[in-house]
Amino acid sequence: MVTLNNNCIVNKSFNNNIVLVKSNGKEKILFSRGIGFNKKHGDIINKGTNVDKIFSIENEDNIRNFKNLINTVDDEFMAFCEEIIYFLSDEMGEELSENIHIGLIDHLQFAVKRLQNNEEIVNPFLVEIQTLYKVEYKLAEIVCNKIEKKMKLKIPEGEAGFIALHIHSARNNGKLSNTIKYSIIASEVIKYVEGALNIKIDKSSLDYARFLTHLRFTMERIMTNVRITNDLIDVIKKRYKISYAIAKEVAKIVEGRLEVHVEEDEISYMAMHIERFRVSLLK
Repeated sequence: MVTLNNNCIVNKSFNNNIVLVKSNGKEKILFSRGIGFNKKHGDIINKGTNVDKIFSIENEDNIRNFKNLINTVDDEFMAFCEEIIYFLSDEMGEELSENIHIGLIDHLQFAVKRLQNNEEIVNPFLVEIQTLYKVEYKLAEIVCNKIEKKMKLKIPEGEAGFIALHIHSARNNGKLSNTIKYSIIASEVIKYVEGALNIKIDKSSLDYARFLTHLRFTMERIMTNVRITNDLIDVIKKRYKISYAIAKEVAKIVEGRLEVHVEEDEISYMAMHIERFRVSLLK
């Protein structure tokens, strides 16, 4: 139980138990049974009121982005997502980064829309996430179960991996956003390569693991301006023409998503990995 130190002005009531308020220039989300009942914009919740939980959003960018979310996300679903965040914080006994109110809710909104349209994004780092973030993944599975019951949707295993990354990020002051981005880009790249070669890549194969690892480190190098050289560029272009052409398209995907330039050295290394997939077709 927490006692309000100041009067709060209601911005929005999500449901009977969750309200968004403003207090001392900060956006706050209050949780308490009945606190939102019949509350309208501009109503006052008095200083001294006891509530179950308070989340604050103080960063200006987060305040702006959260307001945008409120305008695009259904009130009922917004309240449901906030209940999930409350559950996560309570379950771990930790205060989570305020970024989770934007990152996780935005992800869940689009994940539900995708799945309702039968559009599944494969999570290529699922095994790695399950291994590295055991606590977060276990909680993410519970979250997926809650979503399944609420939305009457079947949530694939890979989504639990993405949610686990958001939870881990919130526990570490939002420091994992790139990993989430890399996972989604890698999934898109794999899908493109499969289409270009007209194959289904064996996700348990060593070639897949190698390519995935290489792709991840490629993106990290690009984002940190680390250059590598490949003295065999001309040989690779000549010998692996098909794979090099596919690698150039992969580079365009990475460039578009990360807004960076991919050097020929990186493209040629990717071509070598793609060639392994191509050769597997001939066996």
